[in-house]
Amino acid sequence: MRFGFYLPNSGPTAQPDSLAEIARRGDQLGFDCMVAPDHIIQPTQIESPYPYTVSGDFGGGTRSDGEWPEQLTTLAFLAGITENIRLVTSVMIVPYRNPILTAKMLATIDMLSKGRLTVGVGVGWMEEEFEALDAPPFAKRGAVTDEYLRAFKELWTSDNPHFEGEFCSFSGLSFLPKPTQKPHPPIWVGGQSRLAIRRAAQLGDAWHPVGAIPAAPLEPEELSEKVALLGRYAEKAGRDPKSVEVAMKAPLYDTSLPTEGGRRRFSGSADEVLQDVQTYSDIGVGHLIFDIRGTDLNQSLEKMDWFSKEVMAHA
Repeated sequence: MRFGFYLPNSGPTAQPDSLAEIARRGDQLGFDCMVAPDHIIQPTQIESPYPYTVSGDFGGGTRSDGEWPEQLTTLAFLAGITENIRLVTSVMIVPYRNPILTAKMLATIDMLSKGRLTVGVGVGWMEEEFEALDAPPFAKRGAVTDEYLRAFKELWTSDNPHFEGEFCSFSGLSFLPKPTQKPHPPIWVGGQSRLAIRRAAQLGDAWHPVGAIPAAPLEPEELSEKVALLGRYAEKAGRDPKSVEVAMKAPLYDTSLPTEGGRRRFSGSADEVLQDVQTYSDIGVGHLIFDIRGTDLNQSLEKMDWFSKEVMAHA
């Protein structure tokens, strides 16, 4: 099992010095990766339902002020101050940015980080943000994402890139530098739907869901069914199912918070967390990325230290 953590995206721990300290500590402790989210702006009125809360409400907490450092810029900054830890866009909303420019930015981050980029991708959920960015139509975001991913691969791998699509076309250009990783940085496809799982099987190197939250519990039985579906889609696409990994995000719960219905997954003692890790590993999860974010730098660092010593060292 490989382990990662969420980077803070707002508040005091997202300021340069604190963010850098968290990234460096994760690198020193041997975490495999750190992940950064993607919102470019936040409309003041949001009616689109958020898929990761039971109510569908996106407001409240640290998100309410709309503070979102730009994702790719943030990862480029952290690439320059770390050495081994992988940098993951989790997830990059693919339709938000021009595909040729995005492919160049990602290739540059991979080159400058000496091959440490993982491209986590999603189709997006906030229609108001699509409209504000003058992005392609929200209703076609799945088709746009599929096409842009194919365009990325063409730009990253071809000496004479050529692409003809509904939303993107190019030819007669030179695209350099290529990514350091060959054939290209790994692509993790986020989302819980059947379409997202099919996209991961056809175009991705991993399926990248969120689990262990009330809106998306992904209990072992459900996850096992979805992993089997992922394998069937991969076979239909002519791929080896074993070539498509599962990289799941989940909270690392504070046991001081009240719960209903028994212990939450990834909460309690180190032994209990390790038991959950083993359960998901047995199903086929190869990466677990935990949300350790908080507004206090010392508490975040202490939680990382605890997890490294008490869980990672024994997994």
